[in-house]
Amino acid sequence: MHGLQVETACSFLQNSLHVRRRRAGRDRGQPLNQTIPESKSETTIHCYFLHPKKSHSAEIRMLGGVADDNGKDGGSNPAPTRPPPGRAALPTQLLRPLLLVALLATCFLAVVVLLGGSAYSVLPRLSVPADSALHAPPSSSLPQRVRLRQAPLERWTRAPSTAWHDMTDEELLWAASWRPTKTGRYPYRRVPKVAFLFLTRGPLPLAPLWERFFAGAGRELYSVYVHAMPGYHRPDDFPPSSPFHRRQVPSQVVEWGEVSMVDAERRLLANALLDPANERFVLVSESCIPLFGFPVVYDYLTRSRQSFVSSYDDTGPGGRGRYPGGLAPEVSLEQWRKGSQWFEMDRALAVVVVADERYYPKFREHCIPTCYTDEHYVQTVLSIEAQGRVANRSVTWTDWSWGGAHPATFWEAHVDEAFLKRLTTKAGQGNCTYNGRTSELCFLFARKFAPNALQPLLTLAPKMLGYG
Repeated sequence: MHGLQVETACSFLQNSLHVRRRRAGRDRGQPLNQTIPESKSETTIHCYFLHPKKSHSAEIRMLGGVADDNGKDGGSNPAPTRPPPGRAALPTQLLRPLLLVALLATCFLAVVVLLGGSAYSVLPRLSVPADSALHAPPSSSLPQRVRLRQAPLERWTRAPSTAWHDMTDEELLWAASWRPTKTGRYPYRRVPKVAFLFLTRGPLPLAPLWERFFAGAGRELYSVYVHAMPGYHRPDDFPPSSPFHRRQVPSQVVEWGEVSMVDAERRLLANALLDPANERFVLVSESCIPLFGFPVVYDYLTRSRQSFVSSYDDTGPGGRGRYPGGLAPEVSLEQWRKGSQWFEMDRALAVVVVADERYYPKFREHCIPTCYTDEHYVQTVLSIEAQGRVANRSVTWTDWSWGGAHPATFWEAHVDEAFLKRLTTKAGQGNCTYNGRTSELCFLFARKFAPNALQPLLTLAPKMLGYG
């Protein structure tokens, strides 16, 4: 082995030795530039260095700080000694993998800190659609720093891809009660949707008419939710192109006139609130039809400054006569209200209904079947909590002129041009107040229509209703 190689590989040890010797001289009070006498004791340096093909080790034995390239000092050649424990240089082969591991660990911690979105994982896990209603630019076209900051926001602003989930009612109402903003301003481009809440027994016999109605709108303008009886869960009833495809929500048994009817309404509202783009919420049934095209309905609802809930003080036996005294003191007799079940409300009021823990427990306990909660709960709560924000009328036309506990049902023989013209003009619409002004457009929907009324409705809809 050439002496120059040994000298080069071990130069750092020699320098270290000279420094220690110079320090030793300073400790003894000698000047730094004073030459320390050569020691007669022999110092051995054990070196380890790399070769292009294999590793080598060498010893440098020093007498008085000088050694030749063969490890000899010109004197005796005692047996080599091992370096003191812990003093050997770390092999270079081990430094590279250690540095790589440290670098990877640092990068991982940096990514975790930058993302900062793991806290949201405690919320209910919902599926995310491939096509969001928010037409954001492709993430690949954005800088990495921007993409990292937008990731948590995208999780909040995207709607679930399906209405089905495995949350309990308690979890659902909690998740739906979140208020992303109290100012009405959103930190992204938000297109308001109208949520159509179908409260049904099972099938939707008038679905083909509704599909024609929705055909005149983009999917970013509306959403559909269907609450049917628990035994009726048929996700394949509608093709993927249908607005009803995979829109059935988890449900419970609903009994007419009981508090379970209000439970279904709150369940529908809660599911719709999971989509932050939903701004208006309209409750309809399987026997309802739209009286105008989608653009008319959408503009009417999204531009309104009030919600449409029929709520009035009925002093008769069908009004105050139903008041259960157990509602006091939360609800007094003077605050008791009655109205149509078929409401329309904005997002803020929907949150009020879903998050209610003050009035709902009292209604559930004291409003027995003769109380008919679907005609009193929402009407009373919003009359107390949202005075001035509710128009005292419904946007769903219903005919009670036939008498009885249920409104009139219209069959195939009833549906003709004259009938539909009456529903869509002043003769049937009457006058109402809209945004502080008198309007002749008051009803957007009508009920009740029998299943066999579908065919004449499909035939007359293009001419009389403006869609299809």
